[in-house]
Amino acid sequence: MNTMIVHADRGSQKISRHIYGHFAEHLGRCVYEGLWVGPDSPIPNTRGIRNDVVAALTRLRMPNLRWPGGCFADTYHWRDGVGPYESRPPMLNIHWGGTLENNHFGTHEFLDLCGMLGCEPYICGNVGSGTVQEMAQWLEYITAPAGSPMAELRRRNGREEPWPLTYWAVGNENYGCGGYMRPQQYADEYRRYQTYCGNYSGRKLYKVAGGQLAPWNEIVMREAGPQMDGLSVHYYTTPVSAQKRGTATAFDTDMWFATLKAAAAIEDFMVETEGIMDHYDPARRIGMVMDEWGTWYDVEPGTNPSFLYQQNTMRDAVVAGLSLNIFNAHAARLHMANIAQLANVLQSLVLTDGPRMLRTPTYHVFQMYAPHQDATLLPVECDIGAIDAAGTALPRVSVTASRDAAGLIHLSLVNLHPDEPAAIRCEIRGAEAARVSGRILTGTAMNAHNTFAAPDAARPVEFTGVTVARGALSATLPAHSVAMLEIAGG
Repeated sequence: MNTMIVHADRGSQKISRHIYGHFAEHLGRCVYEGLWVGPDSPIPNTRGIRNDVVAALTRLRMPNLRWPGGCFADTYHWRDGVGPYESRPPMLNIHWGGTLENNHFGTHEFLDLCGMLGCEPYICGNVGSGTVQEMAQWLEYITAPAGSPMAELRRRNGREEPWPLTYWAVGNENYGCGGYMRPQQYADEYRRYQTYCGNYSGRKLYKVAGGQLAPWNEIVMREAGPQMDGLSVHYYTTPVSAQKRGTATAFDTDMWFATLKAAAAIEDFMVETEGIMDHYDPARRIGMVMDEWGTWYDVEPGTNPSFLYQQNTMRDAVVAGLSLNIFNAHAARLHMANIAQLANVLQSLVLTDGPRMLRTPTYHVFQMYAPHQDATLLPVECDIGAIDAAGTALPRVSVTASRDAAGLIHLSLVNLHPDEPAAIRCEIRGAEAARVSGRILTGTAMNAHNTFAAPDAARPVEFTGVTVARGALSATLPAHSVAMLEIAGG
């Protein structure tokens, strides 16, 4: 029996809703086809943006969306993506397949999409191949009121009022695709670029510097910490190695456990990063920004290897649930996280094929976990069994609990075992557990996934197997499952 105690009368740490953020890069079919089809497309759209995708994503309570990259960001020149479509010059996407993009999805279109989704924009500026002036003028274009040169250009391009903007990254992965800089070099460049990142709307701009591993982060925090609000770090779950990731749907239990071991190790990475940040920022003013995370396998057979298109199974749902539970536990330092990516790339939430669209198991996890956004993290004491995964102990069940503004308690549970159910008993202390309802996501097999022929093969259903007695909940979680329970008092 896996037992846990939720202390409903404790807890003060807020779980930032921005931990449940998203990422859309100009990569493969994420933006073009996944989000944008153009106003003349026979696929139903609003000002060129797919109606079916927007309808699906609005159900997630998306807090933010990161754009335009990724590696693409440090090759993107924003002026090429504004103005009449016919006057926008095309560009070569050098990082992702050498495709020619027409720049029809630019600043106006991205911010229009954010408005449709009700989420905050998170924009990544170009340090690698751009200039300080270019970045400064982009911010002026987006946020300046009428009267400035860039505001006048914005008006001529059809937008009178500035857009609200808070989140801004100064470059992406500048240790690699963003310029192969040395950490001291990037810290100096960050300090210079951020100086001219003004926000003319009156709200404070949340400036994000690029991090990496410990030695890089040490130098950037030391040299540029006072000028930053967030430190960006990335973590991808790969089951074997970067050279041999395996496929998204054809895997055995050994590969399942290898994937879950890699996913669980994100906590070690976060703890190491927190240690460096705590040394230079003991007040925890600077937020950790995990703005790329998720699973990364070999591409689907027959697809362009540069487009990073992969299917999405119950294994990915379990990784998503486990990761989000870990993120919640580190909410004192973690301010934002962005799963990679929104559509048709890596651990996508939606997949499209021409006019067709489906929701992945990962999508369903994000929808189920939405009540944790801006809720209060509740302490949970656990006595949970372990899984011996090739010499590494994994918890049999991953858990997190929160209390929302209405006083409802939400308990998210993930059974990490691919084949065996997990019995749980959860005591609620400090509150009466009078009514419990919930939903559970699982599948007929550990590689269950949705296809365009069977789009609901893996979807959440009502979880009816929960009993309540003497202030404790009892249930059995099916193998490879993710559950969310809502607990109300009398």
